[in-house]
Amino acid sequence: MNDIVYASAKSIAKAIKEKEISSCEVVEFCLKHIKKVNPKINAVVCIDEEKAFSEAKKADDELSKGHIRGPLHGVPMTIKDNLDTAGMVTTGGTKGRESFIPKVDATVVSRLREAGAILVGKTNTQELTLAYETDNLIYGRTNNPYDFSRTSGGSSGGASAILAAGGIPFDIGSDTGGSIRLPSHFCGTAGIRPTSGRVPRTGHIIPPGGTIDALTQIGPMSRYVEDLVLILPIISGVDWKDPAIVPMHLGNPDNVEISKLRVAFHTDNGIATPTKDIQDAVKSAADSIANAGASVEEKCPSGIEQAMELNAGLYLGDGGVWIKNLLDTYKTIEPHPWIQFNLDIAPVYQLSLSQFSELFFRLDNFRSQMLSFFESYDVIICPVNATAAISHDSANENFPNFSYTFTYNLTGWPGAVVRVSETPEGLTIGVQIIAKPWREDVALSVAGYLEGVFGGWQKPDIL
Repeated sequence: MNDIVYASAKSIAKAIKEKEISSCEVVEFCLKHIKKVNPKINAVVCIDEEKAFSEAKKADDELSKGHIRGPLHGVPMTIKDNLDTAGMVTTGGTKGRESFIPKVDATVVSRLREAGAILVGKTNTQELTLAYETDNLIYGRTNNPYDFSRTSGGSSGGASAILAAGGIPFDIGSDTGGSIRLPSHFCGTAGIRPTSGRVPRTGHIIPPGGTIDALTQIGPMSRYVEDLVLILPIISGVDWKDPAIVPMHLGNPDNVEISKLRVAFHTDNGIATPTKDIQDAVKSAADSIANAGASVEEKCPSGIEQAMELNAGLYLGDGGVWIKNLLDTYKTIEPHPWIQFNLDIAPVYQLSLSQFSELFFRLDNFRSQMLSFFESYDVIICPVNATAAISHDSANENFPNFSYTFTYNLTGWPGAVVRVSETPEGLTIGVQIIAKPWREDVALSVAGYLEGVFGGWQKPDIL
């Protein structure tokens, strides 16, 4: 039964419902495992055992009376520390909120609780979620479970690390430039960044609005694709607070026929050439889809080459004003070195008012050009990053490699990641599955298929 810490949320929920195991037992096993592995990876930064056991006992009592709260009844979860959790400290990795305890849950947290999930703790994040490595001045950095000398990615690196190491079945991350997909790739887990406008961001450390508004989305992270399928409908939909959320239908991945899909794949976006291991993994994934009967062609959307400049303009075109405003809002006077670095270089990227205005016309033209690609295809298979997990403190020198994720934040399209291979050193390699707007069902269907072919998540040897 100790293997319950490596089980899926779906299977745990089923075992609890059928009274094969109690919620209290599951919480106990998970907390015990977290305490075992967390000193090595520093992924879980806050735990409330008393409340977790209290809620687990309540779930067991309700079940004994025939009441099931929802599809996650009695299932433990962690939540990235950039999402508000009522009664549990939520720092967003920034010193100004070091002791901040929200009174209200973020919308996604509230929905998961209503579905029966039990919050046991918070996972580490980069300050304000604004970096590709998980590190902050409150809790320090998170290590990759497959190689402690390397990062688990950012900014949802705490979530991906504890998922890979076992101990919790799912977490909720956020993705503005790759913060769900990159950590999933670096840690061999599964994750999806939904279409912009799918999941409310109410209660997120970066509130809705501003120049990067459409880039950020909340999404589930897990070891298994079936849990992404289970959780996404729970957290999706209008909450009447986030003005960008659209009441769009969410399809069922089970209804997608892989053999009828038109698939494009590319191994090089023209900005950063991936390692041979990464390219081989993408080709293997494409070949497996072709073997399932899908139409597969090697082709890259034209226009990707604009992504670097557009991304820099959105983040720093205002001279860093929006970042300074966030720090002021949270009364942070000592930012993390990565945040300070961005503020220091912001003047180099600052645009005039006319240039800033023109940027948004160029962005829409970019989105239109990219969207036209999907007239001929249903799916894009491509790298998540140009390399496997990188060494700590090397994100700056590797920045062009991250263009494989932030390109699709600019478009707003849904993107899933699943592990398909590993490097000779044992570092995990995921592939990115991009689908048309609002077709998360297609991305998840393909991710599930690839998981079945290549095995998906694998337990780290070093734990």
